[in-house]
Amino acid sequence: MSDVVLEVRDLLTSFPGESGRSPVVDGVNIEVHAGEVLALVGESGCGKSMTAFSILRLVPKPGRIDAGSVRVAGRDVLALPVTEMRSLRGRDAAMIFQEPMTSLNPVHTVGKQVVEAIRLHEKVSFEAARARTVDLFDQVRIPDPAVRFDAYPHELSGGLKQRVMIAMALALRPKLLIADEPTTALDVTIQAQILELLRELQRETGTAILLITHDLGVVNELSDRIAVMYAGRIVEEGTREQVLGAARHPYTQGLLRSIPSLARRGEPLAEIAGVVPPPSEWPAGCRFATRCGVVLDHCAADLPPAVRLPEGQIARCHVVAREEAAR
Repeated sequence: MSDVVLEVRDLLTSFPGESGRSPVVDGVNIEVHAGEVLALVGESGCGKSMTAFSILRLVPKPGRIDAGSVRVAGRDVLALPVTEMRSLRGRDAAMIFQEPMTSLNPVHTVGKQVVEAIRLHEKVSFEAARARTVDLFDQVRIPDPAVRFDAYPHELSGGLKQRVMIAMALALRPKLLIADEPTTALDVTIQAQILELLRELQRETGTAILLITHDLGVVNELSDRIAVMYAGRIVEEGTREQVLGAARHPYTQGLLRSIPSLARRGEPLAEIAGVVPPPSEWPAGCRFATRCGVVLDHCAADLPPAVRLPEGQIARCHVVAREEAAR
């Protein structure tokens, strides 16, 4: 039996613009196995969150999924009726969003919201769901879980609200957990606690995690494999050691150089010139060509090949293809 929990093939998601529809997720392929953490990395505007929304069929209108396939726990997500899709969300796959305050209903206690999520999918009494919620709050290290059950979102700190969201996501023991920038709004100390919590829960439950982030420190702490995304496409992928220790794509190398380091103390902070272009301005070839320091004449016009390297990772780059051919 396959241990692949999430399989995304040639996913294409688009939004309308002045010159017609433009892809924001363009030919993305992702695979996450049981008990594995795959980090989807890139700058803001690269399409990471829209990839997550596409996986759960939560793309906001007027966006739409135009092509590709998505399978979660063996089920064809894009072919499911709406009622079955609602059942899949929560039971087979759950998501932790960036900002917990906007994801929690301010007029209901946090405990009641988790209870409702449980009872929506399972025929259990309020008392049974309440007992499970208190156990979940304890599992995610919420102090005084029975007392916090009756707290409203505004009465909790950012870290505690994020723990409530994690508890809600894990309430039905999903096979896949999508964590979209789960520590962005938290300070460094709470961020470390949330990362440790996710690590422990992942080890205990064997849940597959798709971690979406732009923070390479978080990636180094939590991931097993990394997929680097730029302008709607995956440009490099491999194990954490391969990508962080021997990155080959110029974009990945630029991201790593931009991390502050004690070894470069006193030196100007490295940066990648320019910004991620909007979908309407993507070139036909390599979309990083306008910001790349080693660009070749044909990079912007020709689609880069996917080069499988001897180390095992894949880089989609004309420069890497030339280097490998020469070697």
